[in-house]
Amino acid sequence: MLAPLAGYSDLPFREVVKKFGADITVSEMISVHALAFKNKKTLKMVEKSPLENPFALQIAGNDTNIITRAVELLNQSKEDIQILDLNCGCPAPKVSNHGSGSSLLKDLNKLVEILRLIRRVSKIPYLSVKVRLGFNTKIPLEIANALNDTPIDYVVVHGRTKTDGYKKECIDYNSIALMKQVLSMPLIANGEINSAQKSQKVLECTGADGVMIGRAAIEKPWIFTQIKEGLQNENVELRQRVSLEHFDRTISFRGDYGAIMFRKNLHAYSKGLKGASEFRTLVNTITNPTLMREAILEFFSKTALEH
Repeated sequence: MLAPLAGYSDLPFREVVKKFGADITVSEMISVHALAFKNKKTLKMVEKSPLENPFALQIAGNDTNIITRAVELLNQSKEDIQILDLNCGCPAPKVSNHGSGSSLLKDLNKLVEILRLIRRVSKIPYLSVKVRLGFNTKIPLEIANALNDTPIDYVVVHGRTKTDGYKKECIDYNSIALMKQVLSMPLIANGEINSAQKSQKVLECTGADGVMIGRAAIEKPWIFTQIKEGLQNENVELRQRVSLEHFDRTISFRGDYGAIMFRKNLHAYSKGLKGASEFRTLVNTITNPTLMREAILEFFSKTALEH
């Protein structure tokens, strides 16, 4: 699975990873408030590609009335969305400080109540939830037992607490394994999975039914093919082809402003290559899509020759 990544997992990026074998793609996290009040930018985030089947839409919120309104709105797109996912893992202060995201792990009764409510209201076929191991402290068994009292179809577990943030040394696959032993539904493991070898190791350690890839997919969307088919051909030509295809799709989806939004993706695609720092400095000044595309071609072509 592709993880929901704020600012990254938009429709063009999801199309890219889908072509590289991601089984399930997930939208960026969407506020139920923004949905309920039909925010124009938010409604565009609900759009999916014809390639995305199944497609999961992730929502965040804690107000039951607003959640109900948002889900009723999403019911109108039930043919496009196969999975509705509740975020209970986001550590960002602007989410968790307002009772949503990972802060729901401090009130498991409320979490259960919300998941039951969504299942009652939703006409979308499947329901899932993404959690961490706890808020300040790890409570994997308590979370697993609570989730067993909900009507979800699967759970994604990120192997850290909220306060752990994204610290590498805090990742805990053993706690995910504990949850897997207790849960009555499939579990997807998430956190620090950045290669085919690591994916296999995590599956063996946790007993999980699958893995979710987040930040590693930003730099190399082909990681899904590496995991499933053992793709080893990770050369500069591949980076150039993916960068250009991703860029073209972004411009067609977002218009000229897509060139500015794509800067962060070029930072990722060029990482580790000779001249990457100068290239990042250059693209940070470009706003014109034609000039941006020329810069991409020139950088990767030159780098490929040197390699």
